[in-house]
Amino acid sequence: MPISLGQAFARNFLGNAPQWYKAAILLFLLINPIAFYLDPFIAGWLLVVEFIFTLAMALKCYPLQPGGLLAIEAVLIGMTSAEQVKHELVANIEVLLLLVFMVAGIYFMKQLLLYVFTKLLIRIHSKTLLSLAFCLVSAFLSAFLDALTVIAVVISVATGFYAIYHKVSSGKEFGNPHDHTDDDAVNELNRQHLDDFRAFLRSLMMHAAIGTALGGVCTLVGEPQNLIIGEQAGWNFGEFAIRMSPVTVPVFICGLLTCVLVEKCRWFGYGAKLPDAVRRIMEDYNRYEEAGRTAQDKAKLIVQAAIALWLILGLAMHLAAVGLIGLSVIVLATSLTGITEEHSLGKAFQEALPFTALLAVFFSVVAVIIDQQLFKPVIQWVLAAEPDAQLALFYLANGLLSMVSDNVFVGTVYINEVKTALLNNAISREQFELLAVAINTGTNLPSVATPNGQAAFLFMLTSALAPLLRLSYGRMVWMALPYTLVLGLVGFFSVEILLGPLTDWFYQAGWLVLDNVTPAVLPALH
Repeated sequence: MPISLGQAFARNFLGNAPQWYKAAILLFLLINPIAFYLDPFIAGWLLVVEFIFTLAMALKCYPLQPGGLLAIEAVLIGMTSAEQVKHELVANIEVLLLLVFMVAGIYFMKQLLLYVFTKLLIRIHSKTLLSLAFCLVSAFLSAFLDALTVIAVVISVATGFYAIYHKVSSGKEFGNPHDHTDDDAVNELNRQHLDDFRAFLRSLMMHAAIGTALGGVCTLVGEPQNLIIGEQAGWNFGEFAIRMSPVTVPVFICGLLTCVLVEKCRWFGYGAKLPDAVRRIMEDYNRYEEAGRTAQDKAKLIVQAAIALWLILGLAMHLAAVGLIGLSVIVLATSLTGITEEHSLGKAFQEALPFTALLAVFFSVVAVIIDQQLFKPVIQWVLAAEPDAQLALFYLANGLLSMVSDNVFVGTVYINEVKTALLNNAISREQFELLAVAINTGTNLPSVATPNGQAAFLFMLTSALAPLLRLSYGRMVWMALPYTLVLGLVGFFSVEILLGPLTDWFYQAGWLVLDNVTPAVLPALH
């Protein structure tokens, strides 16, 4: 039966998304101008909640389209300005460049990554040890590399594993072309194994994602906000690590223990083992690859290993912006492995560009938070507290706000406010140093609670891998819950109980020297 033009418009709006979802987005678009007219502050928070809703429903509809509509409306009705959105994008240009180039660069290193991780998968038979290995490797890499880069690597590996088994379970040979997104061809007998394999990969992905948070909080170069806080405090690499250690060391140990516990007890969706049928296929694939590996293939692996070394050294030593190092990886990996066709290059950018656009929308929401001063009541409340209570309150406030907003923004706002208080002699230098630690750990640790709390988590949720593994927003929150509780609580008690006494001991031992010199002018960072 032919449909009317009006029905055609209705069907085209957000495509195949459920009708209730379309209705919800239209309701949001209708309510927001009215709410903004009545109370801009309430309207701002309403927009934040609506955006989180689009993230939570990422498997129903990619968040870029509904989130983008909300962001466009926010600019049109005056919640923020196009200029403020541009300012946020410029302030975060390194993150955007990272996504455009680094993720594409990782794509051209898939052969090496799949080779290394296949060996790891088939040689470590204990799921607990494998999970611990993924968590530890991610933590170590994230201490020196950007978490998004590490997650891009893990996603690339997991997609490779999934595609291999999906192809075989669909009755095809290793060398045959195959669409791993279509389950119709999967043999009925293999569907249970496929579901078990999905659960297995989901748990490894989450352990790796948590590992990025465990490692990223420890060093000056681990997260962008670490650099900002370290710059404001005047800390070098070694001093930053020492000052954070009263919090980061207990959290790291407890995080690894949590990894072992959830795997052993099979809690919160963890504990799924690699089915024997899948392991045999992976072993067969490894033998197939070894047998068919030509001199050219070996040369490619050697080149990719050398590029991986350059990647680690370049990022760890901050030889250039992360995105530019990613661009160098693309140039080197393609030119030295014989990839010259434009369409072959284009495939590498397919994964990252939708998320890059989504992140731009996310920064539009951050612009609304800034313009409507949504965090101002919380900031004022924390700064008005007694010095003895400030450490715990700063940690909690940063943790809660970082669950819904950009960590870099939250960390920058708080460190600038605290620096202003120091320059105005409202707090001592000693208190400033302690508060800086509380701010940094607060933005990094409790934020693992939700995908929008960590850019790496958000990237994983909106990647092409997430629907394949049935990794939804709710499932990520549930699987992150034990880590959220452990990291959040251990971090809180470490800040409250250990930070002050251990910092004093570091001074007495000569590991730290109190610098009472402060800059005369507060630099504008954001």
